[in-house]
Amino acid sequence: MPSSRLRAAALTAVVLLPSLVAGCSDGDSRDEDLTAQKLHWKDCPAPSRAEGGGSAPTPLPDGDPWQCATMKAPLNWDDPKGDTLGIALVRAKASGDPGRRIGSLVFNFGGPGGSGVTTLPAFGEDYAALRTRYDLVSFDPRGVGRSDGVRCENDQQLDAYFQQDMTPDDAAERTTLLDNTKQFNAACEKNSKKVLPHVRTTDAARDMDLMRQVLGDAKMHYFGISYGTELGGVYAHLFPRTVGRAVFDAVVDPTQTSEQGALGQARGFQRALDNYAEDCTSKTEDCPVGDTPADVKNRIARLLAQLDAKPLPGVFPRELTQSAATNGIAQALYSKDFWEYLTEGLEQAYDGDGRTLMLLSDSMNGRGENGEYSNLVPANIAINCADDRARYSPAYVEGRLPAFRAASPLFGDFLAWGMVSCTDWAVPGAADHPDVSAPGSAPILVVGNTGDPATPYEGARKMVDALGDGVGVELTYRGQGHGAYDSKNKCVQAAVNGYLLDGKVPAAGTVCS
Repeated sequence: MPSSRLRAAALTAVVLLPSLVAGCSDGDSRDEDLTAQKLHWKDCPAPSRAEGGGSAPTPLPDGDPWQCATMKAPLNWDDPKGDTLGIALVRAKASGDPGRRIGSLVFNFGGPGGSGVTTLPAFGEDYAALRTRYDLVSFDPRGVGRSDGVRCENDQQLDAYFQQDMTPDDAAERTTLLDNTKQFNAACEKNSKKVLPHVRTTDAARDMDLMRQVLGDAKMHYFGISYGTELGGVYAHLFPRTVGRAVFDAVVDPTQTSEQGALGQARGFQRALDNYAEDCTSKTEDCPVGDTPADVKNRIARLLAQLDAKPLPGVFPRELTQSAATNGIAQALYSKDFWEYLTEGLEQAYDGDGRTLMLLSDSMNGRGENGEYSNLVPANIAINCADDRARYSPAYVEGRLPAFRAASPLFGDFLAWGMVSCTDWAVPGAADHPDVSAPGSAPILVVGNTGDPATPYEGARKMVDALGDGVGVELTYRGQGHGAYDSKNKCVQAAVNGYLLDGKVPAAGTVCS
């Protein structure tokens, strides 16, 4: 899933079932204490359209069901007695000895904009060891999925939006991109005006502390991945004394502006592409997409230039454009497990078939095979724009193109022009970067992956430094892909499990290969 700030821009006309959603209340102010509310856990329904659709989660291997509930939270944390919204939750109860249960372990898998209610059941077996002592819990953050998900354009409009040229070469293409971005942002304001000012990361962190209390936990035990590390850092800053055992994996650099983050991603994705090209051409058999690493990258560059002039047939009736291909290549670089699909997609594209690269791009954008979009990208943009103070003009972006191209000849323009996503946003951004300083917090295990494209490795050290003395403990994984724990590396998993299950903090500077 998109787990950082790589974005194009997107959809969706969300149809939510009233019986499953606690949306914004139109009632008068209330006197109830939300920390005393009782959650009504039931078997989980099928994911809503905003969550990506599909089937209800199947029971766990031991037969236990996934359970879902809705927690009420203030719409505006500055007015805690005012309107509320519903935060959708999912859990799997601890499987081990009840006497050894530690509490709840809350997950955020990133985005921003990812649905934890659908992601945790999809990957729940990966966390079976942690379930022996914790209830595994995740949620749709406010503005995401079933938690009053941000709505913008409809499916047909978004199909057209993603067909456009997102790396303009001339004034006409630039005007089209800016007009379409402005139209998308206006649709978000029209359809989600009430929630847009209240989807900042600080709001989600306050929801998490309410969640901790409603779940009955004295401490917040937490596993944050990608943007989830930023959310966890903000939580630790706001509530340092309630941090329990926490792990940050695939770490966002909290010291960067949105421009610096985009430039870092350009370097990160270029590094991942370099690693892919080296891996493919170093195998004993022939690499089907190039003879040398340089040849692989040169052929990709030629393909993208050709697509800029003449798209290929993609998923009928849509065509594979230059932007869709770039997006699809980026999606495949999120995990080494996807590299085979990148090779397949490139081979097909060289033969005139753009289907696989377009399917990869669709996955990045939250588009299902039925043509319906989740609200992943609208939520991503809404949260980023509410968080980030910077608003970049087209002239400024054009002036920065040389730096982005130097960072990545392939992804530079794409990520640079993505900075105009917030230019016409209705809500002002909160800050240049998040404050994650957390004096007094319990130790937080910070795991950086040297080959991570979306949250480059250097961010882990920056997070450790920003958390403050005695808080962040850095662990390095020398590997590929976005994140470390789900790589199945035994060293990483032993360190993370040892801390979360037994409270054993690994030595700072530990390296896993």
